[in-house]
Amino acid sequence: MNTIEMQSVPVASSVLDSTDKLNSLEFGTAVDSERSASIKNTVMSILLPGFALLIFGIVWQFYSQMQDVTLPGPIQTIVESKDLILHPWFDNGANDKGIGWQLLSSLQRVGIGYSCAAFVGIILGILIGKSSLAFKAVDPIFQVLRTIPPLGWLPISLAAFNKAGPSAVFVIFITSLWPIIINTSVGIMRIPKDYENISKVYQINGMRYFYKILLPAAAPYIFTGLRISIGMAWLAIVAAEMLTGGVGIGFFIWDSWNSSRLSDLLVALVFVGLVGLLLDRGMGFVGKFFGSKSEV
Repeated sequence: MNTIEMQSVPVASSVLDSTDKLNSLEFGTAVDSERSASIKNTVMSILLPGFALLIFGIVWQFYSQMQDVTLPGPIQTIVESKDLILHPWFDNGANDKGIGWQLLSSLQRVGIGYSCAAFVGIILGILIGKSSLAFKAVDPIFQVLRTIPPLGWLPISLAAFNKAGPSAVFVIFITSLWPIIINTSVGIMRIPKDYENISKVYQINGMRYFYKILLPAAAPYIFTGLRISIGMAWLAIVAAEMLTGGVGIGFFIWDSWNSSRLSDLLVALVFVGLVGLLLDRGMGFVGKFFGSKSEV
């Protein structure tokens, strides 16, 4: 009997060792598969847009060479606007500035108008969201006002401020305001009542309730409104600057059209798209960052 028991010990030990090795092998295989899948997704996310861009460039190039087509192709655009691309920060005074200065001027206007809209919109959204009666009263009004095109506000702002700069900032403000208010108020209204009950039990009130419970719970809705608004603000400033003039990417595009500099116009549109993409992705990253913080 003792001999059998002594022989069973090494057998059991070898079985456990084999199981551990098998588990570690399976874990390593899972990690490797996840890593390879991540690398594959990264490569595909680069190759697919690159391939689509190549096809678009080829079609564009062939179309530009057709008769009665004045649109320059990608090769001609790069050749004619080489100095504009390589020297974006030149400054010859007045409105004769590089595309970097034009973009920076537009971003400054967007920054001022958008910041004011975010401040006012979040506060009003919280106040409206806390009262269902107030939400029912003002929601139809906001839904009507938000459908007015950005350029529809420009004559009103010019009449109110009599200057191009403040008028453009006001257009940014009023265009960005509505998505922030609406999304914030909806986020506040959808906070579970259990949160409020728990805060009463633990005597969490005032500013502590605002920062610890209300803002984190409504953060996804608030940042959705902020992300929508930043895109609308960038669209609005380009359109507004075409009419107000001065230094700015919108007026640069309009001036390029009037001067028949179509290559410069196309380059400016590419930069507008890239900046818009960066603004959208940047706000999305900020939203995810604060969303993860609120979950913790």
